[in-house]
Order: sequence, then structure tokens, then C-alpha cells
Amino acid sequence: MAVALYARVSTVKQADKDLSIPDQLRQMQEWCKGHGYLIGETYIEAGASATDDRRPVFQEMIAEATKTPAPFEAIIVHSLSRFFRDSLEFALYERKLKRAGVKLVSITQQTSDDPSGEMARKIFSIFDEYQSKENGKHTLRAMKENARQGFWNGSRPPFGYKTVEAEKLGNKGKRKQQLAIDPAESAQVRQIFDLYLNGKGHGPMGAKQIASYLNETGRKHRNASWTRSRVHEVLSNATYVGDYYFNRMENKSRQLKPESEWILLKVDPIIDVQTFQEVKSRKASRAFDQVPSRTLTSETLLTGMIKCGCCGAGMTTATGKGGQYRYYKCNTRIAKHIQQCSNPAVPMDKMDSAVIDALADKLFTPDRVKQILARLQTQIKATQAKDEHGVKALQVELSELQQASERLFEAVEKGILPLDELLQQRSRRLQTRRQEVLTEIASHKRRADMPAIRPRQVELFCKALKEKLHDRNSGFAKAYLRQIIGEIRVTGNEAVVTGNSLALAMAVADTKKGTSVEVPKSVFGWLPDLGSNQGPTD
Repeated sequence: MAVALYARVSTVKQADKDLSIPDQLRQMQEWCKGHGYLIGETYIEAGASATDDRRPVFQEMIAEATKTPAPFEAIIVHSLSRFFRDSLEFALYERKLKRAGVKLVSITQQTSDDPSGEMARKIFSIFDEYQSKENGKHTLRAMKENARQGFWNGSRPPFGYKTVEAEKLGNKGKRKQQLAIDPAESAQVRQIFDLYLNGKGHGPMGAKQIASYLNETGRKHRNASWTRSRVHEVLSNATYVGDYYFNRMENKSRQLKPESEWILLKVDPIIDVQTFQEVKSRKASRAFDQVPSRTLTSETLLTGMIKCGCCGAGMTTATGKGGQYRYYKCNTRIAKHIQQCSNPAVPMDKMDSAVIDALADKLFTPDRVKQILARLQTQIKATQAKDEHGVKALQVELSELQQASERLFEAVEKGILPLDELLQQRSRRLQTRRQEVLTEIASHKRRADMPAIRPRQVELFCKALKEKLHDRNSGFAKAYLRQIIGEIRVTGNEAVVTGNSLALAMAVADTKKGTSVEVPKSVFGWLPDLGSNQGPTD
């Protein structure tokens, strides 16, 4: 049986200094060897908590495991807590794997596949979650007390400050840390506040102007360029008047906790209170939500899809005349400087209307959609024979790889070959290629999935879609475009829209007489050079 190994520790510090991951891997490898399992892939998560699924290596492993066909038949972990410490999430992901035909096996908490084994896994998962929460509670309590005593808890200090060792020792014999003013960084902080209030001889400067000025004069934000958002962070940080609050936010949701739970840590101030309050008042007077609502347009339709045709950066919303006008503007121009990109800002209303009109009146017409679908069908048929031939060749190779692996194991079992490092490397190469072949087979099969579409469906789809796209109050246009449009590249007054023809085909196929067009629930993946549609919008 081909399996994958998953090893995890919670922090990068543990990964750097601890022996946990090597020990997990050693025990899992020995266990697989004893059971005759072939290790096809090893996933190592160095520095990620198991209380949620925001783990890139974990998500990569799940994505691989749920492919059709699956590249391995089981995921091996040292203990179930390495996989998840949340009982609900554990059950959901275990069910997802089970549906894909992949088992989850713990070498230290082995259970059967019957109802009693399922119940045991649930109990293990509940206890892991409880232990995790208890550990977190005790750790937070200690950190809160550390902050009450005036010591720093180890995260990166705010810009303008540095950490210094205190005289008091901690539990492990290391000196505790305190915040101290960093002379070089604090000078920049004071300059930012002064520029925001007074400017450089031409009146107060905005955050974008300040960022440009600092970059032009060689200033850095810890080896990074200054941006508008970084300037705003400095101007809004109350730490600079001497008040740093620990335990303000929930780690997962990033939402503010009740003020009664905040722990005040007094530090040396960089900015006086009067200056900070003047900046706060000026920021409030310029806030977007202070602009009368009648000057605001509808939802930002194209954010996330619209990109600059000159430099390739995303375009985001910008305002003018105190919020009376709204634009799509290149992020390079916003965050860096106007000289970095020459693409001008585009009025939001004009661009939104042009895109919607072009899509509704030119692209999503029965004749145009039929042409797109016909071209897609032709392209799929043209590659079908090649794909079928490729799948057959890959299946032959897959069989040969399986036979080669079995011969290796048989030779080891009979004592013909020693299970040395050279043999293990050969086995890993076979398994790696087997996984690549399975992935290629799945890719070939996906390309053949073209839904059958009748002409009447195309006409119903185009009629209903045109009505919904022009209804700007429903929110349908934005949700639909995000599903079916790949990107919108804007250069000057021209916009080039590219989209996914296979996603369009699926949406048309779902259209039935008497029903309305809905936002697609799922979308086929992009096919390279196969089935994208494109058209200009002036």
C-alpha cells in the first residue's frame, strides 16, 4: 500500500531546535517498514498550529489526497493531534479523506474501522482539543502576568522600538525582555507625524505622499519600502504615546477583545499626546465614512479581477475630491510612486458600465456564446484522440511502475537484495513517478468533461444573464463575474477581458426552461490554451 507521512510541530522555534519532527519521521518510517507500506510522499509542517486548517503543507496534502485517482491510499501520522486538535474539523477532514478512499492512520493511536474504532477516534480527538485549549489557557495566563510586570512577550516589536534584556530571569533561566526606543526608527516615526501635520513647506502631506517622500530620500521600513498602509499603521499606533496593550485581539478571528481583557504595558513614548491627538483628529476628518452617502457609488464591481495592463499589478479603489469621485487605480502607483507606472486611474462608474455593457450586449449573446462553445468543443475533440492515447500510455507505465515496486519488495522479502539507502532511493523514485503519472491521468480525464448543450439553453442563458447583469442592486453581477471572468487588463482607455470558456459551458448547461441563471456553484479548472474567451472593452 502506498502511503504519505505527515509530521508537524506548532512553532518554527520548535522546528529549528526540537527533535520532534525527526523523531516523528523515524517512528513512522519504521512502522511503515514493519507493515510493508511504501512511502510515496512526506509532508512536513514546521511551525503551524493544528487548531485550524490554515496550514499550507496540510492543504497541499489534502488536495493531493482527494485527486481522482488518489496518489496514495493512507496518510500516516504519529498521533491524531498532529493531524488536528479541533474535533469538528478533524471529523470533517477525515470524512473528506474517506470519501476519496484515503485512510488516516495514527501509529500510536491505532483503531479499527468498525463503529467502536470510529468512536475511539472521536474520543481521542475531543481529548486532543481539550488539551490544546488547556495549554493555550495556561500559556496566555502566564503571558498576561508577564505583561503586567512590564515585560515583552516575544513577538516582533512595533516599528520605532527594539527589545533589550532585563535583569530579571524567566522560568528557563533566560533573561526577560523589555521594549526600548530604537534611535534610528524612532526618528522616522517622529518625521512621519510631523509630515502628516506640517508637510515640507507646502502644507500637510497624506500617507501616500509621505511614503513616496521617505522612499525617495532613502528611508526604509526595516529593509522594506514604505507604503501608504505602513504609514497609516504608524499614525494609528497608540504605542508611540507610551501605551502598548497586550491581549487586544483574538488570534484566530483577529477581532478585538473586550477592553477589560487588555493588559496595559507602559513603554517610553516617542510622540507626545497632543501631537497624536491632532493626527487622530485629522485622520477622522478625512475618513471615507465621513463623506456624505449620496456621493458614493454602488459596490466595487471589478476589484479582484481588474489588473494594470502596464505593470501587471492589481488595481484597487481610490478616491478624489474628498470621496466625491471613485477610481480604479494601479497598486504600484498607490503604494510606490507615480513614476513606477504610467497607467492612469480609471473612473469606476465608467469602467463598470463599459464592462457590463460589453459583456451583456456583445459577448453573452446567443451567436457569440454558440461560437465560443463550438470552438471549445472543436478544441476538446482535437485533443481527445491525443488524450486517449496519452492515458493508455500512462496506464501502461503505471502498471510497469507497480510491478517494479512489487519486484523490489519481493527481492527484499526473499533476502535477494538488502534494504539499504540505495534501494530506498530507487523505491522513492518509483513512487514519485507513480504519483506524477496518476496526476497526469486525472488531468487528461478532466479535459474530456464537456457538458452537452442545446441551442435553446444558450438562448435562455443569454436572455436571463443580460437582465441580471444590468441589475446592479442585486449583487449578482459581481458574484457571477468572479466565477466566470479570469481577469480584466486595463491599459489607458482599453480593457481586455479574458474568461474561462469551460466555466461558461457549465453555466449554460445548468440553464433550464423556466429557471433563472444562478451563480455557478462550482467551476472547472483552467485549461491551458484551451477554451479561454477574450474581448476588448473600450
